[in-house]
Order: sequence, then C-alpha cells, then structure tokens
Amino acid sequence: MPDLLNLITDIEGVSVGHATDLALGSGVTVIVFDEPAVASGTVLGGAPGGRDTGLLDPSMTVHAVDAFVLSGGSAFGLDAAGGVQAGLRELGRGFVVGPVRIPIVPQAILMDLLNGGDKDWGLHSPYRDMGYTALKAAAKGTFALGTTGAGTGATTATVKGGLGSASAVSSTGHRVAAIVAVNALGSATIGDGPHFWAAPFEKDAEFGGLGMPDVADHRMRLKGMNTPATTIGAVVTDAQLTKAEAHRLSLAGHDGLARALLPAHLPLDGDTVFAASTGKHRRDDMASLMELCHLATIVMARAIARGVYAATALPVEGAQKAWRDCYPNGR
Repeated sequence: MPDLLNLITDIEGVSVGHATDLALGSGVTVIVFDEPAVASGTVLGGAPGGRDTGLLDPSMTVHAVDAFVLSGGSAFGLDAAGGVQAGLRELGRGFVVGPVRIPIVPQAILMDLLNGGDKDWGLHSPYRDMGYTALKAAAKGTFALGTTGAGTGATTATVKGGLGSASAVSSTGHRVAAIVAVNALGSATIGDGPHFWAAPFEKDAEFGGLGMPDVADHRMRLKGMNTPATTIGAVVTDAQLTKAEAHRLSLAGHDGLARALLPAHLPLDGDTVFAASTGKHRRDDMASLMELCHLATIVMARAIARGVYAATALPVEGAQKAWRDCYPNGR
C-alpha cells in the first residue's frame, strides 16, 4: 500500500486541481473522479449557495457525479461549475441522455467578496475560466493547502482561513478523506490563543501539536453579525456506498465541522458538505459504515485545522493576518 499523503488524493481515482488569483483574493478547487462516483451531500448552514445540490438528495434519480467544485466568489462563483463542465465535456464525460452526455458537477460557494481583493472584474466574472483552469490542473498526489484554490480568500473570526485536507484508514483497510475550504463565520481557534478546537483529533502534529489549552474559552467570536460566511467541503471514501449511505457520510462530515469550528451552522453561514464513494473496495456491513462515519468526522475536523494552519495572508492592504503571523513561534 503506498504511503498516505494525508490528503484526499489518498483515495484511488481522485484528482484535485486549483485555480488561484491572489490579486482577486479568490479561487476555485475541483475534485475530479476518474469514474462517476456515488454521491450525496447536506447543507446545514442557513445561507448556502450551490449548484446541482438538489440532485444529491438520496431520493433523486442521478446517483453519481463526475466532480465536485468548491469556489469563492459567492453567487458569482457559481459560474465555476460551467467551466468544469466544459472541460469534462471535452473529455467525453457525463451522464448519458440519448446521444448527449451531461457532466454532473455539484458545486458549493463561499463568501469572499469582502477580503480586500480586487473584485472589479467587469461584465463577466472570472470564475468560469477559473473552473476550467482548475480542472485542467487536476492531478493525483500532492497539492497545495492554505491560501490556494477555494481557500484563497477564505477568512474566519480570528485568523485567515484556507484550504485543508486530511485522510485516514479504517480497521478494514478502507480509506476516507476530507477536503475543505474554511471560511467560517466562527473560529477554528480557541479564545485569543493559537490552539485549535480540532486538537483532540490531531495526528502527527499536523497543525502544530499544541493540544488543548488549560482552559477553553468558548465565548462566541464572529466575523460580524451581518456578514455571510460559508465553510464548504467533501468527504470521499474508496468503500462501496449507496447514495443513502453517502448522505449519512456527509452528515458525519458536518459533525467534524462542528467539532473544529465554533460556532457552526448559523443562520448566516452556508456550511455544506458533499460525500462520495469511488466504490473501489467492497463493503456491505453496518459495522464498517459506522466506522467510516466516525472517521469522516475526524478527518473533516483535522482538515479544517490544517487549512487554517497552512494559510498565509493575502498580499493586499488590510488583509486578515494568518495563524502563522499571529503565532510565529507556534505559540
């Protein structure tokens, strides 16, 4: 078994690509499946933005997707899925309807329009082209975390947000991994210090190894009372899942989100988690599904902390400081 990278590309048949514009202060991340993957998802925030999220309901007919898209740009960013669809169509991918193939590309967006980047893009937003670029850049193996792709313009209540990922292996050898763009209305860090809410789940000091503080300050910290924000991500496994089981996996991913961010699932955030199964390895018992859900919670929490830990401040005036700026010595 190849060494794990602690990334969602540890799942066989999964590629990730980014498009990043630091001047714009925004970007796009694409998760591409070599073959259509059984997929579902859940939205638990009160102010979401998405495309083709309705078809992920377990009662809907289409059960598999070609890719997921995570994007900045708020509602403007919904153009990104069109660019990804265009690239997949070039490759002959898509759901077959008679002589036509329609790539299935659910998308979630986050609000990064107020981070100081130059959003004066003219008549048409750049996100369709960025989606296409991200698809063309998609590859297996390592990829950048932090201020890149959909995490480029992400912020939190305390320090800069970013793009994170993490993976794990179950007792039966199934792999499960998460990818997330952390743009939280709340905070991934505890009080005014460097510690992460996800600390109990940390592996190999992947986000500093600080553990928990002696006292956990759980007073509410928000970007603002009227500022929309969204954390968006996906959990993927190589275990065989039905669409209903993938839906359950997405809910477990939300559990991880709520363990790594405080508060979460607020009226003005749009917290969205997709889930997918590549179906590479057989699984048909309840025990293995429950363990996958358990691990989905943990990898999502770890991915959120990794995204914040890896982030760097945008190169624009007044940009939010990154964790590394606030705690240069790690404390």
